[in-house]
Amino acid sequence: MIPQHLRDTTLRVHDRLEAATGRSIPLRLWDGTLVGPADRPYRLVIHHPSALRALLLSPNDLRAGQLYAFGDVDVHGDMVALLHDITALRGHRLPRGVRATLLSTALRLPSAPRRRDGRRARLAGSRHSIDRDRAAVQFHYDLGNDFFQLFLDQRLVYSCAYFAAPDEPLDPAQERKLDLVCRKLRLQPGERLLDVGCGWGALVAHAAERYGVTAVGVTVSARQAELARERIARAGLAARVTILLADYREVEGTFDAVASVGMFEHVGPDHLAAYFATCFRLTARGGRFLNHGITTGRRAATVDFSRQDRSFAARYVFPDGGLVPAWTAVRHVQEAGFEVVDLEQLRSHYALTLRRWLERLESNREAAVGAASEVDYRVWRAYLAASVVGFETGDLGVVQVLGSKGAALPLGRSWMLPPARRAADVMPGVVGSTAPADELRRLRGWS
Repeated sequence: MIPQHLRDTTLRVHDRLEAATGRSIPLRLWDGTLVGPADRPYRLVIHHPSALRALLLSPNDLRAGQLYAFGDVDVHGDMVALLHDITALRGHRLPRGVRATLLSTALRLPSAPRRRDGRRARLAGSRHSIDRDRAAVQFHYDLGNDFFQLFLDQRLVYSCAYFAAPDEPLDPAQERKLDLVCRKLRLQPGERLLDVGCGWGALVAHAAERYGVTAVGVTVSARQAELARERIARAGLAARVTILLADYREVEGTFDAVASVGMFEHVGPDHLAAYFATCFRLTARGGRFLNHGITTGRRAATVDFSRQDRSFAARYVFPDGGLVPAWTAVRHVQEAGFEVVDLEQLRSHYALTLRRWLERLESNREAAVGAASEVDYRVWRAYLAASVVGFETGDLGVVQVLGSKGAALPLGRSWMLPPARRAADVMPGVVGSTAPADELRRLRGWS
């Protein structure tokens, strides 16, 4: 039985925060007491006063995420709306007297018992060595293919989609993004494409089937590679698509086009120069290179998870990852030797993508817990919701940078944009079709 005075203390904390900020978070306390507005689309449930103490003493994303992931607090309803409200609340600078009062109040609340944290990433070795990078990626995908299939689209595209309208379903938007990448790379039948960090093989399969290329995908995740090979074999593309279980630094040869989609976030800010130099080496003369990656939204903000352990995402989702501003990515692409041809910001598209992923994960909660665990489900629900807020507020961005290694490209940008309809929709069976080559080229936008 939790003493009554701890409930009263919690209510006083809530009232002081509301008076100081003009904002109120709807709560449900451990004894069923409801406090705060009833018209918000969520309610934060506090299961023990020790959770409030932890939030007041360490008001950061790591502590808040841990409290949710391990069940000390719950979120009923719209977690994105809650995180938006908390973001706005944290934007208020509390008067010194209020902060002192809250601190002294927190210290009167009970401490939580220490918990063994078996979910966090524990990596060894030199930062961003091949072995450590492989371990970091394997930690991320250790949840298994079944878990990711619960919230990704049918092609398992694990990067932001490209929406024609805010209410468009996820699958056509992801297919449009694959077309966007292929068109920016100006893929031609018979060319060789390398996908660095290929995931489950969606891009290489799409490029081989729709654009007639021979493709190689590279991943360090054995689980990804196994499923990618199975899906490519089922699609009848095994003769034209190869999946390598290797680090990008181990790839040899040159390619007419090189894509890096959702990969450079794993490289680390200190290693980007070497990463883009490798991509330049792998791109043949006259070739094209496209880097699609998440960036920070502020001009001077750089995040290096390999050097900080006080981040929820760093500890539980993306160990050793890192983010840089968009201008830094552009600079490294250019300094590697590429001519920068095009830059496109896809921030709003990723916010929509993440909302779709979150909705799917929440609707498949029982299956997600069965595929992984309750803690893993909570980690990913919190991570996806926080990412939505990051992209919607502009703290995060995602840019595509197109580089050329002496390629002859058309004027303007219209040739990059996906058609309103795919060629296969206009002419069923266009893949492998006997239609005239010039007609196929026209339909695919190559003319």
